[in-house]
Amino acid sequence: MNTRLQTMPTANDSAAADDARLAAQRAELAAIISRHCPQDGAHETPIPGLTVFRGSSTDAPSCGIASSLFAMMAQGAKSIQVGDEHYDYDARHYLISAVELPVFSRLTRASVREPYLGFALRIDPVKLAELAAGLPENRLSPAVDRGIGVGRQSFAIQDAALRLARLLDAPADIPFLAPLAERELLYRLLTGELGARLQQAASQGSHSHRIVRTIALLNERLSESISVDHLANLANMSKSSLHHHFKALTGMTPLQYQKQLRLQEARRLMLVHDEDAASAAHRVGYESPSQFSREYRRMFGTPPGRDAARRKGSELGAF
Repeated sequence: MNTRLQTMPTANDSAAADDARLAAQRAELAAIISRHCPQDGAHETPIPGLTVFRGSSTDAPSCGIASSLFAMMAQGAKSIQVGDEHYDYDARHYLISAVELPVFSRLTRASVREPYLGFALRIDPVKLAELAAGLPENRLSPAVDRGIGVGRQSFAIQDAALRLARLLDAPADIPFLAPLAERELLYRLLTGELGARLQQAASQGSHSHRIVRTIALLNERLSESISVDHLANLANMSKSSLHHHFKALTGMTPLQYQKQLRLQEARRLMLVHDEDAASAAHRVGYESPSQFSREYRRMFGTPPGRDAARRKGSELGAF
C-alpha cells in the first residue's frame, strides 16, 4: 500500500504566502491609483482627506507641510527629509506623521514605464482621539519621541487601505462606507508598529499633545512674531522643557520649525499663486527682503526668484 508523507507548512512557506498576498494587494492598488491619477502630480479624491499621487521622474525634489497623515505607495520609492533626518520608504513600508511638519521629499524610484503611485490620508485628530481613548490598556504602545516614522507594511493595514481606495471606483458608496473604512484603517494604524506616535499625539495632557498645540499656533499665526515664552506658557512647560520636547517630536527647535514653515509657505505662494518674492516674504512675516533671500537660498539652494521661475508648475506634493 502506498503512503503519502504529509508535510507541515514551514515559517518560510507562511512568509512567502504573506508576501504573495501583499503583492496582489499592491497590484490592485496600483491599478486603482492609475485610473484616478492618470497624470503626474497630486490629485484630490471624492473621499475626504484622501489624495493620490503619480510621479514619473526622480529629478526634482518637492517640499510641503505634512499634516497628521498616513502615506503608502503601490509602487516606487521615496525619501522624506525632516530637519536633518531622512526617512526612506517604498511599497513594502508605510509612513505616519502625527504632527504638522515641514518636509522635503524626493522620489528615488520612478519612471514613465513604472511610475511612483501612492496615496496619503489626512488623519482627523478628533476621530483619532476617540479611537485612542477607547483602546484597552493592553493595546497601548510605549511612548516614543519622534512624531514621524516609517514602518513595515502589514496585511491588516494594507487591506484596510485597499478597501478605502476601492471606493474610488464606487462613488455612490463613499458617503456610507468611507467613514467605516477610514475608522478601520485608523484602528489598524493605532494598534500597529507605529501606533505609539499617534497615541501620544492624541493623548490629552501628554507632552506630545501639548507640543501639538504649540505647532498649531505657529501654523495659524505664521506671519506673527511669537516668543518662546508665549509658546512655553501655552504648553504649560518651562522654556527648556518646551525646547527638549519640541525637538524630540519634530527634530527641530521651535524657531527652526517656524523658519522652515515660513520659507515653505513663501515658496508655495510663488509657485502656486505666482506671487513675487517680496510679496511672498512679507506675507509670511519677513520684514527684510535681503534676510528672506539669504535664508531662502540657504534652505532651497537657489535665490527665490530663480527657484520660482525654474520650478513653477513642477511640484508633485510631499507625499
